[in-house]
Amino acid sequence: MRSFNSRKPVAQPSFFYHYAGYYSALVGICCLEPFSMNRLSARDYFDLLLLSAIWGSSFLFLRIASPVLGPIFLIEMRVLSGFLVLFPLCLLLGKYREALRHWKMIFVVSLTNMAVPFCLFAYAALNTSAGLLSILNATVPFFTAIIAFVFYKQRLPLLAIGGMLMGFLGVAVLVFDPSRVDYGVEARLAVPATLLACVLYGAALNLVAHNMRGVSGMAITTGSLFYSSILLAPLALWHQPEQMPQLSVWFSVLALGVLCTGFGFILFYRLIARIGSQRAIMTTYLIPLFSILWGNLFLAENITLVMLFGCMLVLSGVGMTTGKLALTKPPATLR
Repeated sequence: MRSFNSRKPVAQPSFFYHYAGYYSALVGICCLEPFSMNRLSARDYFDLLLLSAIWGSSFLFLRIASPVLGPIFLIEMRVLSGFLVLFPLCLLLGKYREALRHWKMIFVVSLTNMAVPFCLFAYAALNTSAGLLSILNATVPFFTAIIAFVFYKQRLPLLAIGGMLMGFLGVAVLVFDPSRVDYGVEARLAVPATLLACVLYGAALNLVAHNMRGVSGMAITTGSLFYSSILLAPLALWHQPEQMPQLSVWFSVLALGVLCTGFGFILFYRLIARIGSQRAIMTTYLIPLFSILWGNLFLAENITLVMLFGCMLVLSGVGMTTGKLALTKPPATLR
């Protein structure tokens, strides 16, 4: 087992290895397995595409439901329905004991990984396209790396720094896209709200990786959904819609909770167990593509050249930051 904060040089230092570890820890696999060179089966590719399509659709459902239900009420319904899906499985696997034993840290994770960032994304969805939301969501590795470097003394390859600069350049390209229509103050706050959510995601990944090693991902996820449901319930009651929404809106709510949150995490657990965390997080690159596709097909959202260029910069930056585009020789690092 290799420590997450180890400073010992390794044969192939790669921030991607550590970033995969953050995701592994978040879903409860805290012993990073060596990267497997076995070929992926057709089933593995299908599950990767299916998970990417499911998580990519979450931004579509946010766009449909958030303007009708409001961000807070929508997210309350999302986390509550997700909890109802995972809780029986958590009981069946006996993971509820871990959730009770580590309730304090799980409570903090629920704030930084679900309750607050979910609401921020739902708020941004009021005035931002599904495609743009998903591209901005792909910046999570940048903030994860920065927080790991500042607070946990994680070594940061110079290639990763270049990747961050490229990624943030891509964000700037997206923000200043001349084809974007400015609808006022709320529209201008959408991008900062999304980036703040990504910062919180990065903080949550680091918290879990460094403070909750050995805790089951099922316990963390189910506990986080439970605490998020409790925290948001009073605000959701205060902000509940005055009129009963259409059936399509409720479908989007259930899809967010049951499909994207409940089933999505179960599928992610299964993928990690079968192909490893390093390969499972390949979804990072596929989610924006599906989200852009779903937004165009179902909401007639425009796909502009500037958006595609910004997406290319962000995803290329993610590849450099996580080490997927690393050189074969050991890269220089910033300590």
